Amino acid sequence: MKKIKVILKKSPIKKIKKHKRTLKALGLLKIGKSRVFPDNKSVRGMIDQVSYLVEVQELEKDETK
Repeated sequence: MKKIKVILKKSPIKKIKKHKRTLKALGLLKIGKSRVFPDNKSVRGMIDQVSYLVEVQELEKDETK
């Protein structure tokens, strides 16, 4: 299964409350922090909502270790 790496690039201060909660659910609380997720519809939907705050990188199988 493909994986994606999500990195928080901009501060959520003064942003929409729903978007702040989405970032918290993704586990992205500080600028520069990153998380690896499976590439599925639910995660992509959350990322699309906060796409102006994050950077997404697609990973190969061997990069997730």
